Amino acid sequence: MELRDKVSQLPFSPGVYLYKDGAGRVIYVGKAKILRNRVRSYFSEDKLADIKTGTLISEARDIDYIEVDNEKEALALENNLIKQYKPRFNILLRDDKTYPYIKLTAEKYPRVYVTRRLRKDGATYFGPYFPANLAHRLVHFIHRHFKVPSCKVDLTRFHPKPCLQYHIHRCLGPCVEGLTTEAAYAGAARDVKLFLEGRHSDLARELRARIEEASQATRYEEAAALRDLLTTVEEIEERQKMSAAKGDDIDILACYAEPPLVALNVFHLRHGQIVDRRELFWEDQTEFDEPQFFSSLLKQLYLDQQYIPAAIHVPVDFEDREALEELLSEKRARRVEIHTPQRGQKKAMLDLVDTNAKHSFEARFRVLKPSSKAIQQALEEALNLPAPPARIECFDISHIQGTDKVASMVVWEEGRMKKADYRKFIIRTVEGNDDFASMREVVGRRYARLQEEKRPMPGLVLIDGGIGQLHAAAQSLEALGISDQPLASIAKREEIIYVYGQEDEPIVLDRFSPILHLVQTIRDEAHRFAVTFHRSRRNARQLTSELDSIPGVGARTVQKLLKQFGSSEMVRAATEEQLAVVAGRAAARRVRAHYGGA
Repeated sequence: MELRDKVSQLPFSPGVYLYKDGAGRVIYVGKAKILRNRVRSYFSEDKLADIKTGTLISEARDIDYIEVDNEKEALALENNLIKQYKPRFNILLRDDKTYPYIKLTAEKYPRVYVTRRLRKDGATYFGPYFPANLAHRLVHFIHRHFKVPSCKVDLTRFHPKPCLQYHIHRCLGPCVEGLTTEAAYAGAARDVKLFLEGRHSDLARELRARIEEASQATRYEEAAALRDLLTTVEEIEERQKMSAAKGDDIDILACYAEPPLVALNVFHLRHGQIVDRRELFWEDQTEFDEPQFFSSLLKQLYLDQQYIPAAIHVPVDFEDREALEELLSEKRARRVEIHTPQRGQKKAMLDLVDTNAKHSFEARFRVLKPSSKAIQQALEEALNLPAPPARIECFDISHIQGTDKVASMVVWEEGRMKKADYRKFIIRTVEGNDDFASMREVVGRRYARLQEEKRPMPGLVLIDGGIGQLHAAAQSLEALGISDQPLASIAKREEIIYVYGQEDEPIVLDRFSPILHLVQTIRDEAHRFAVTFHRSRRNARQLTSELDSIPGVGARTVQKLLKQFGSSEMVRAATEEQLAVVAGRAAARRVRAHYGGA
């Protein structure tokens, strides 16, 4: 049956339609108030003249549909199917990032983690947080004041001694018997939950009761610590009251396009203040329809998010705006409005976002070199780090079948490679081909020395390798009592970045990302430095062992030959006369005889 004939059989009801190619792959997903009317419009002369629509219809061989009760259900289903099939004719949020949440686990001894992925695992999630490093700052606050950790220690059994976090008063020490009680830890976890829920009044009330109780029991140190925490909580509550009076939560979106390239900026306003800016890019928008672009984008941005702002400002109106407003309002349980400001302060803010979208386009697609500070901030954001890394130290291992094992460390600092700080390592303790053990040795040696010399740790330790090498480096740092060092690895070929503590949420940056280019450059430099060092040691070993085996050629003569010719290939290629100048006639004759007199 021809495609036009199938269209004439579609129902007059709301639903979602799916175009498929000859192989049965879904190439486009759309939604409609009236399926037959919407799909039939694709075959009009005006639509077929459009490049994107004309190409879609020429490649489509079949059409499927799903009926629903209303347009809101069609919107939600369309979004789910786009995420499931990733059709190439749809606008896809390929390089989307999610903002972090704080996860409070549902264990006997709950812990807190920063995560970007929500799971149905019984844990309680709070967020998202703008800007991204706010989640890290809050978790550090929780460590310092509530002493609930983010460690990966097995808390289902007791251990012989506590880790460094206990000794620096950032953990109650549930891993060691007798350091805390279940009741005390449960109280701390309950305080954390009240704090993250924003119930500061309830938390302050409970803290006052505990201060009174500790004072009456003459536990004055405990009472003083609780009093300091109460003061901090009351200050936070006052700041939040002031912020809440300043305005609503608004997201403002604008884009700049030179098809097929598109750059989009999203500004997040919370309580009337800009708290974060987000950039998104596309490289495949051959026919750019701005209303359709924003319609598809807003569904993918907000329908699956836990948090939705009160208002969303976009530069153009679009067809299903009212239905999307209604659906988002139901999801938020409060009114959500999508506006296109025309004048006043709101229009000025939209123009500001539009200007930033143009700058983002220039920086991304005109290949402008970002500043060192901008790179550091982008690294912090992309890798979910607690602070911008001013210095990165990167490690790589090099060997052939476990022989001549060496390692390298290269340094990136303030926007450039710092060759004066490069280091070479000869692996001493590892037998055979064991990259993980080699990485443990090298990282341990490097940072044990830094501890001895009382020098600061780098902003980021980068490992050339996958999760195995990452965990080996982490074990080495933990053995030194270093538990809060930012640590990441980049896997070869896949170019996936793993951040320690977030391994189940690997970071996949698109190929144009300057952050990916920087990490690749540092990784490749570490690899080059390691391979060069390995090759020089291997050549020296092979040359020395071969010359040492020549009867009548002593060690000093071998050293002279090595110094003069530099490699076994050059010694082999030298004539007897050339060798005689360095080693004497007799030794030269023996070397030439060893190499067959060639």
